[in-house]
Amino acid sequence: MPKLLAFSGAGISAESNIPTFQDIPGIRDKLTRSFATNNPQAYSAVIEEMRSYIDKAEPNAAHYALAQYQVPVITMNIDGLHQRAGSNKVIAVHGDLANIVLYGDLAPAYATAYQQVEQLEAGDTLLVIGASLATQFSYELRLLAQSKGARVVEIQEQAASLVPEFLQTYFQENE
Repeated sequence: MPKLLAFSGAGISAESNIPTFQDIPGIRDKLTRSFATNNPQAYSAVIEEMRSYIDKAEPNAAHYALAQYQVPVITMNIDGLHQRAGSNKVIAVHGDLANIVLYGDLAPAYATAYQQVEQLEAGDTLLVIGASLATQFSYELRLLAQSKGARVVEIQEQAASLVPEFLQTYFQENE
C-alpha cells in the first residue's frame, strides 16, 4: 500500500474555532524569540490569548479521521488537537502551548519532519491540510515530496468535511 503522510497547519483547526494567523494581524511578529525577550508582558498576553482559544477547542472531523486511519501527521500547530483526537504519530514541529518553538528558535523537530517526507516515493501522497505557503518550511516540505515523486494533495478549506471524505476514498482505492 502506498504511504500517506499528512502535513497540517492552522487551517485544520480553524473549524475548531482557533483563529489562523491571518485572522490575528501581527501575531507572527509577536511569536519571535526577540519579541518574547524584549516584551515579556506583551508576549505573555499573546500566549494567554492563544491558550483561551485552545482550551475551548475540540478536535473536528478532520482530526478524528486522521486518527481513525492512523495517518502519521506533521503539524505546525501547538494546539494538541491531533493528539486529543487520538493520533499517536504526530510530529509537532513548533512544540505545544507549554513549550513553544518560536520564530528564530532552533526547531529540532524540523529534521524529523524532513526525514519523514524524505521517505516518500512515487505513488505515495503528502496530504497538506490548512497549511499556507507563508513559511519556508511549509514550502520546502511540498517541494521535497514532489522531488521524491509523491503526489501532493491540498485541502486548504473545509477540512472537517473534505479530509474524512478524502481519507475514506483513499483507503478504499488502496486496499
